[in-house]
Amino acid sequence: MIDLRSDTVTRPTSDMKEAMFQAMVGDDVYGEDPTINALQEKAAKMFGMEAALFCPSGTMCNQVAIKLSTQPQDEVICDKWAHVYLYEGGGMMANSMVSVRLLDGDRMRISPQQVEAAINPENLHFPISRLVCLENTCNKGGGSYYTMDEIKAISEVCRDNHLRLHVDGARIFNALTETGDDPRDYGKYINTLSFCLSKGLGAPVGSMLVGSHDDIKKALRIRKMLGGGMRQAGYLAAAGLYALEHHIERLTEDHQRAQKLGEVLQQAGWVKELMPVETNILVFAPDPAYLSWQKLVERLDKAGILVSVFGNAYIRMVTHLDINDDDLDQVIGVLEKI
Repeated sequence: MIDLRSDTVTRPTSDMKEAMFQAMVGDDVYGEDPTINALQEKAAKMFGMEAALFCPSGTMCNQVAIKLSTQPQDEVICDKWAHVYLYEGGGMMANSMVSVRLLDGDRMRISPQQVEAAINPENLHFPISRLVCLENTCNKGGGSYYTMDEIKAISEVCRDNHLRLHVDGARIFNALTETGDDPRDYGKYINTLSFCLSKGLGAPVGSMLVGSHDDIKKALRIRKMLGGGMRQAGYLAAAGLYALEHHIERLTEDHQRAQKLGEVLQQAGWVKELMPVETNILVFAPDPAYLSWQKLVERLDKAGILVSVFGNAYIRMVTHLDINDDDLDQVIGVLEKI
């Protein structure tokens, strides 16, 4: 099967597995795993931050970041399609007891003006606006992304209004591949940032949270409470280190393959809507007058191609490390025959 459901389905390369086998490990709950420590140090430096924390998942990173930045009865501002709101099991409410102000962004990209207008006044009837969460790249936005200048502008609104800023950077390196921005600049404008090692970078498990020394000290305690403290996790960290050192530059290949798929879909008479293809995510809707999304998924499945059903009538395809040019040609061949 050619699996285009997500970039989470990637498997470690042989070189990555060798790096894992060779890893030096210790007990990370005691802070004694040298490979974990090396990964955390590298991640912090990459984003111009003081410290970092390795977590089992991006969801845990985000939930830790929200909890360390808020108190019960606070409010989080984010886009209505944000992962932290839609796809984390109600974690904001369960873990942090906060409410949410949902904004309608441009393919999930919210503006400084929207953020400023959403800040509650000092009034006991309202929750306290405390944290802004951005997603970069934007999953439900079809892989759209923020530039550093856009992040900076939102950061200025947050600082002027005493709000904290968290970036869910699950696919941050896909965004940076397109913008050419220096990741170290994030340290100037945000409080915390999470990024996944297990998506486009191809590691089997793990995500990173970066921030100040004080924030990561708080994050460590919250991670413990959530059950995220692991022991000889250096074997997983070794995969993350390998990914950061070898798999960032190759993300351009995923973007180029997504562009080729987008060109085919753009020309297909049975496609009703296609979001702009900017990174490695394609989101489109078939025209029900020609082909229902259910029938499309069924036809692709019979042809050995897996895709995701993405909301009502939308389909998502994601290119990644395990999709090569031969796979791409096969998918294109199937699409052109529909």
